[in-house]
Amino acid sequence: MPLTEIREELWPGLPLDAWKETHDTLRLWSQIVGKIKLELEPMINHWWQVPLYVSARGLTTLPIPYADQVFQMDFDLIDHVMNIVTEDGESRSIRLKPRTVADFYHETMYALRSLGIEVLIWTTPVEMPERIPFELDTKHSAYDRDYAEKFWKVLVQADRVMQVFRSRFIGKNSPVHFFWGGFDIAVSRFSGRRAPEHEPTPDLAHHVTLEAYSHEVSSCGFWPGEGLGTPAFYAYVYPEPEGFSTFPVEPKEAYYHQGLGEFILPYDVVRAADSPDDILLSFFQSTYEAAARLGKWDRASLERSPGQSQKGMYH
Repeated sequence: MPLTEIREELWPGLPLDAWKETHDTLRLWSQIVGKIKLELEPMINHWWQVPLYVSARGLTTLPIPYADQVFQMDFDLIDHVMNIVTEDGESRSIRLKPRTVADFYHETMYALRSLGIEVLIWTTPVEMPERIPFELDTKHSAYDRDYAEKFWKVLVQADRVMQVFRSRFIGKNSPVHFFWGGFDIAVSRFSGRRAPEHEPTPDLAHHVTLEAYSHEVSSCGFWPGEGLGTPAFYAYVYPEPEGFSTFPVEPKEAYYHQGLGEFILPYDVVRAADSPDDILLSFFQSTYEAAARLGKWDRASLERSPGQSQKGMYH
């Protein structure tokens, strides 16, 4: 296979305007599933109990506790179904196709009830300007299979590189996880110090923001570009130290977006690079350097030394 075809397979084009309607529908479907998980999972710091995770076929909740059992919900973006499976072997499948959010919501809740799972969720979308309750939303119904699968393929690559970046930090850090509210994949590092109280954020309850940013944090991730217009990788720090926005970061195409308060690296720069992994890791590392240096993090106790390896620990 020619190199260009291999690159397109691994890092496909994902212009937001080409799949915006599918993006909105899939985002709302994921919020339905995410809110089911939120309702049933025990609280974990920074809301780490609520995200979805990249799987070999799409996105997964991982096991969700219910009474004395567990079940799991998976978006299969290859066969285009949402599967619900229980530990006793029962399952239900919901087709991912052009269908309204209301239709998807009602079928999902019916499927859960048929499996003996009773759960009530708050049906108002979050982190979106238009907040039609799921059960009433007949507006959003688009689903382009090709772009849904391309989006998942980008998440696979982003997740893979972020796992490498995460491995270099031995302080408190998050899993690489997918937040259905912002529809982004992210990983976060923490200095270990408390942060000042975060200001209210539009379209998000203040208590959610307070918990998410209770401690000093440096985060990076990827999102399809809602609000920016083009898919991009991002990096930010809270609280933002003086000089962060002008700190020299890599690669040269990265820039600080004043409106978002984040460093931005356009996705198309990464996918066109000779080594997407290297250029992406340089972005993650250099923006973290900006946060850690200017924020005076105790880096000696938080970072894995360059020669240190996990390999062989259990051999």
